[in-house]
Amino acid sequence: MSARHTVVLGAGAWGTALAMSAARQSPHVTLWARSEAQAQTLQRERRNERYLPGVELPQALAISHADLSGPDSPLIGADVVIIGTPMAGLREMLHTLRHHPGVVAWLCKGFEMPHAEALGLMGHEVAQAVAPQLRTGVISGPSFALEVARGQPTALVAASAHADVRAALVEALHGPTMRVYANDDVVGVEVGGAVKNVLAIATGLCDGLGLGLNARAALITRGLAEMQRLGVALGASSETFMGLSGLGDLVLTATGDLSRNRKVGQCLAQGMSLHQAVDSLRHVAEGVYSARTVVQRATALGVDMPISQAVVDLLDGRLQAAQVVQRLMARDPRDESA
Repeated sequence: MSARHTVVLGAGAWGTALAMSAARQSPHVTLWARSEAQAQTLQRERRNERYLPGVELPQALAISHADLSGPDSPLIGADVVIIGTPMAGLREMLHTLRHHPGVVAWLCKGFEMPHAEALGLMGHEVAQAVAPQLRTGVISGPSFALEVARGQPTALVAASAHADVRAALVEALHGPTMRVYANDDVVGVEVGGAVKNVLAIATGLCDGLGLGLNARAALITRGLAEMQRLGVALGASSETFMGLSGLGDLVLTATGDLSRNRKVGQCLAQGMSLHQAVDSLRHVAEGVYSARTVVQRATALGVDMPISQAVVDLLDGRLQAAQVVQRLMARDPRDESA
């Protein structure tokens, strides 16, 4: 049993699920909710019905809504703090935690929206800009929140440049139904987590149009090549993309019925507008917000990402669903390694 005190900030689907998983192996886990009403509901009903219907919270899991900077803050004495907000909330949370002495990690997968003339940043780049003194890491891998909440077997990656941070995250999260692997390639893990969401929109489109399993397999495989090209150009190891945070997460998100990003593609294939598709989810689909930044950063590096570019053109209304397929199939022949 872990003796570490772990705090998860954000009571959405993924934050709640990871807190539940950690609390099954340790009595020292707190889930913090931004909304006082939500915190009270979680404490009273011991469920998060909006995000994880029908799953009971472990009795050991503490719930908090206290001011993070106040005298009752759950951060006091916390060895490991895990940020469970969407990418849009990461900067604010890191700023709040900038003086925290423990380990800080995040769950969000994607690129931050561009600021001024700067290209959108990955999580570790946001941390370097906001709180460079923090000891940080990222938790990623193939994982649907509902399955983690139910205690179904899952494997994740804890990535950090610091060996002690990796060890702390593994100790806090590793358990009978949660296997956690350490990795020092933060760039590769974050690129995989961001790009797979964009590619899942493409495979959802493929499935929604009824193009078949051959087409889906081709999209996943060529999408993995795009992911790897961008990651290597940003300084990642190519081997990372053959692991859990690359191929593993891509396959899950591109094929699983619980994938929000895949659902967006399916909705667009059915003729919904992007607004209608996103509203139908009632959850954040990070691929919608990261797609443009993925392509912008690839373009700046001279990296060719035709599938991701087609997704952006679809989201921006420059292409219709059928035209996306036509564009990709009309590309000139080339070597597979290109």
